[in-house]
Amino acid sequence: MSTPHDSSLGREVVYPTRYDPSLLFPIPRAGARAELGLSPGTPLPFAGHDRWHAYELGWLDRHGRPQVATATVLVPAVSPCLVESKSFKLYLNSLNGTGFDDAAAVRGRIAADLSAAAGAPVEVRFGLPPMAPAAEGESIDAVEVEIGHYGPPDAAMLQADQGLRVEEYLHSALLKSNCPVTGQPDWASLHLRYHGPRIDRAGLLRYLAGFREHAGFHEQCVEQVFLDVMRCCTPDWLSVEARYTRRGGLDINPWRATPGQPVPPVLRDERQ
Repeated sequence: MSTPHDSSLGREVVYPTRYDPSLLFPIPRAGARAELGLSPGTPLPFAGHDRWHAYELGWLDRHGRPQVATATVLVPAVSPCLVESKSFKLYLNSLNGTGFDDAAAVRGRIAADLSAAAGAPVEVRFGLPPMAPAAEGESIDAVEVEIGHYGPPDAAMLQADQGLRVEEYLHSALLKSNCPVTGQPDWASLHLRYHGPRIDRAGLLRYLAGFREHAGFHEQCVEQVFLDVMRCCTPDWLSVEARYTRRGGLDINPWRATPGQPVPPVLRDERQ
């Protein structure tokens, strides 16, 4: 079974000069989800996807002329595997010296290879989403609160006023977690939309600060936030998205939501 420690993360690797789909390293989601209390084989309590933005994509056309593009990739949350980020970068690099008949062939090849690695259909389209507006949602980062706990995340800090029902869009630019293999920091903004008992913002900010020394992959962190808020604050519906900053020409934006909720507007942060 593939584990993060078997991947190329944290290791010196040779720059690939030829197309090589074997560079893609799938990691089963089941292990991380079991740690969150999700039993294998049972329906997931959320829908969603992992949206990747690729900024460094290149290949050769049929005449050998270099071509460049950007791409948006959607990996469904129901896929049995996620794709480890460094392996994704190396795979894209392997396309740089490879000839294709046209851009459609490139897109189709990437989609087929990623789908095989993830174990479910992956959507690939060229281009990137627009930048988010400055007035997006309501930030909780200026809430006056004392914080002294930076890990592990403590769901007991999450509280909601059961006597006041609201629909809100809250966000924080202060999410930080650490790579579970290399220990390097991962930075993100968190975007939380919900309807139900009003979530205490000070408690939410304390809870998010608990990820600062937490080791977890991006996807797992978002799933943990979703599950903890659902359990402790009992919203009618919930949508959680994290927009992680770029590393190696890639950024990832996991989104998890109550089944049936629409996909939130597809946007990029300034830091991405």
